[in-house]
Amino acid sequence: MRLSSDIQALVTQRDKDKCLNAPFYNAAEILDLDLAVIFGQHWIFVAVAPELPEPGDCVTVEVGKASVLLLRGDDMEVRAFHNVCRHRGARLIDERATTIGNIVCRYHGWSYNEDGALILAEHMGADFDKSCHGLKSVHVRSIAGLIFICLAENPPADIEEMARVMEPYLAPHDIANCKVAHSSDLIEEGNWKLTMENNRECYHCEGNHPQLTVPLSEFGFGFSPDEMDERRSDDVKKYTDSIERDHKHWESCGLPSAEEEHLANVTGFRTMRLPLMWAGESHTLDTKVASKKLLGSFTDPKLGGLSFWTHPNSWHHFMSDHIVTFSILPIAPDRTLVRTTWLVHKDAIEGEDYSLDNLTQVWTMTNLQDAMLVRLAQLGSEQPAYEPGPYSRFTEPHVEAFCDWYIKRLQDHFASSKTGIAAE
Repeated sequence: MRLSSDIQALVTQRDKDKCLNAPFYNAAEILDLDLAVIFGQHWIFVAVAPELPEPGDCVTVEVGKASVLLLRGDDMEVRAFHNVCRHRGARLIDERATTIGNIVCRYHGWSYNEDGALILAEHMGADFDKSCHGLKSVHVRSIAGLIFICLAENPPADIEEMARVMEPYLAPHDIANCKVAHSSDLIEEGNWKLTMENNRECYHCEGNHPQLTVPLSEFGFGFSPDEMDERRSDDVKKYTDSIERDHKHWESCGLPSAEEEHLANVTGFRTMRLPLMWAGESHTLDTKVASKKLLGSFTDPKLGGLSFWTHPNSWHHFMSDHIVTFSILPIAPDRTLVRTTWLVHKDAIEGEDYSLDNLTQVWTMTNLQDAMLVRLAQLGSEQPAYEPGPYSRFTEPHVEAFCDWYIKRLQDHFASSKTGIAAE
C-alpha cells in the first residue's frame, strides 16, 4: 500500500462499529498525521495544578517533537510556552520538573520573565528590539486544577462547555488543596489509539484485572442482558439499584453524579459517579479509603468513584480520599507514554495518613496488565491475518465513540485542507 495516497481512502472507508484498519495502529505516516491533526489541534491533558504548587515551579511536557514548558507565575497563574529559546533554538528547560526564577537559556544566557518576554540578551547591540523575541506561547486552560494545553493557533472553543459541565463535578474534590503523592511513567508497547481503546471498555476487566474489579464493578461499563444467568442477573440488579439509590443520595449532598456524555464534541468528554463495591470507599484492595485525610470538606468516605474521560488522551478517577489522573502521549507508532499521578490531601502524611503501596497498588497493577494487553493488540495489528473485528454494542460503545470521534477529526482535516479553511 502506498500509504501517502491512501490515508484519506482509509478514513473514508472505515467501517463503523469495527476496529480501525491496521495502518492506523502501525504506520509512521499516520502517527505523524495524528500528532499534527489530533495532538496538534486539540486540547490535551498534560498535568495537575499540584505539580506546580508554588511560583517558579515548572514542568515540561513532550508532545511529539514539541516540548512545552508550564510555569506558575508570582500571580499563581499557570502559563505555557514552547520550550525553545528565540536566539538559536536551544531547549530552555531540560528537566521534567524544576523550580526557576526567570527562564534562562543556559547556552547564551538569554532570559525571559514569567510572561515569556525577553528581558536580557547581551551583545545584541543597542538597536536590538527585545520585544520581538519573546517566547512563543501555548494555550493553557485549567479546569478545576486539571491542566490542558492546545498547540493550535486557534484552539477549539468548546473546551468552555467541558469546563461548564465538569467544574461542578470536580470542584468538591478540591484539587488545589491536594499534593502529588506519587507519579509514574509507563511505556506501553502499542499505538496510542490502542491504549485509549483499551481504556474505553471493561469487557476485558473480569479476566485481566483482579485488583481493579475488587472496587469497580464490571457492570458499570456495560453488559449483555440476554447472557446473564440467575446469579449475574441478581448482581446486575443490585448494581443498577445502587446507582439509583447512591446517585440520589450524592446529589442531595451537592455532588453531581449523573452521566454526562459529550463524546461527539470536538473537545469530547464523558463523566459519571460510579458506586464502589464492598466497603465502597476507594480504589483499594480492601475498598476502604487509602488516606485517612479526606479531600475538600468531605466527611463521608463513601462517595463512590467519579470517572472523567476526555478525547484524545486522558481519564481520571476521583474518590473521597484521593485522585488518580492518566495522561497518554504518543512516542512512536508502537510506543505510548502512560503517565499516572496520584493525589492526596496536601496535609496528608505518608506513613501516618496513608501508605503509598496501598494508595497505588490497584492502578499500578492495572496499568501493567493493560500494557500487556495493548502489546498483544499491537502485535496482532501487525500480522497479515489482521482485519477489523466487530465491537460489542453492549460493552464497547465507548470504544466506537472514540474511534468515530478520531475518524471525524481526520475527515474534518481533509475537508478543510481542500477548502483552505483551518481545521477546528
